[in-house]
Amino acid sequence: MSPACARRSTSNPDAVEFLKQEHRVIERVLDALEHELAQRGVTPAFMWPALEFLAAFADGCHHHKEEEQLFPKLEERGVSRDGGPIGCMLSEHDTGRAVMKRMRTSLVALEAGDCSAEDDFRVAAKQYIEHLRQHIAKEDSVLFALAERVLSATERAQMASRFYDFERSGDHPGTHDRFVALAKALHRRAFGESRDIARG
Repeated sequence: MSPACARRSTSNPDAVEFLKQEHRVIERVLDALEHELAQRGVTPAFMWPALEFLAAFADGCHHHKEEEQLFPKLEERGVSRDGGPIGCMLSEHDTGRAVMKRMRTSLVALEAGDCSAEDDFRVAAKQYIEHLRQHIAKEDSVLFALAERVLSATERAQMASRFYDFERSGDHPGTHDRFVALAKALHRRAFGESRDIARG
């Protein structure tokens, strides 16, 4: 279980809205990553914190909620995994992890002096950005709309409470806020406000 998920609770929780809000944070980092690549190239001082965010927040925290909470509940309500939207989303999660691994491997090679790894990183990063944007759009427009139809408001509120419990169960309370702050810092850095990016 990822510790990078501690968050303060809010009133009137809804699991679908919770996940959509996390999508907006992730999209800011995708925008920042794309802009940084276009304007400055592969800069390890930017790319490492971006990869840290994508691994710990987008995958470790956000996808955990979907895979361990939302998808099983939808299956209980008769939504098919095999050949259905859940199976498609799970497959896309795995694809994203594989592409992220290529990004990390390329960045390590680049720092070790392999200049050809810069192009490898660019290709993988562009693939990842496009993949995750399309994935988020599918979840927002199809899967989450389905969840709002088949799960009651009470069920969605109970699931949101479990999301909060999961985040509070980590070893490092406050890490969720740190990753949200990191997303903002990456966005500021990419779009012109010079500022150091703190890594955990």
